[in-house]
Amino acid sequence: MTTSNSTRPKRIVVAMTGATGAIYAVRLLQILRELEVETHLVLSHWAEETIKYETDYKPADVRKMADHSYNVSDQYAPISSGSFKHDGMIIVPCSMKTLAAVRVGYGDDLVARAADVCLKERRKLVLVARETPLSDIHLDNMLSLTRSGAIIFPPVPAFYTRPTSLDDIVNQSVGRMLDMFGLECEGLFERWSGAQKKSSSE
Repeated sequence: MTTSNSTRPKRIVVAMTGATGAIYAVRLLQILRELEVETHLVLSHWAEETIKYETDYKPADVRKMADHSYNVSDQYAPISSGSFKHDGMIIVPCSMKTLAAVRVGYGDDLVARAADVCLKERRKLVLVARETPLSDIHLDNMLSLTRSGAIIFPPVPAFYTRPTSLDDIVNQSVGRMLDMFGLECEGLFERWSGAQKKSSSE
């Protein structure tokens, strides 16, 4: 018998739902490819509609950014089983409907099932929750998932970087998402290094 802990590539499951913010997932997939991370992608029906509405990409274009892509109804997909090894999952953006399904273990599609697998296998699960304002139901679901080991990650922009474009804002949030998996794309965004005093002439 042979054992192998380091021969397989780094693998991340990326799921997209219908909440606004498709560009976060697009940018994440682009950077994960640059980092040579193997990606397994699932798009919900409404994620496909949001991609078309919010970006210049087609769903087929986004699928090509991933190494593997699955139909949201495909419960035979490798990522639906805990025996398929990977290094975590991110749902970006994550709708409140999907968040609620994950919270109660209602794995009626591949997004919710793959997330449920992460929780039961004690793997990293990051939910990029996109909603505002939040009801007590939303907050209760988030608290429950946090207690179950998931990371709730609202894509809140940082303004200490002095962003000058939408790309700057997206890159900063995506860079912090990468941090959750111990990954880094050098130069993607400016990290906080302490307050810099302005000169008296400014």
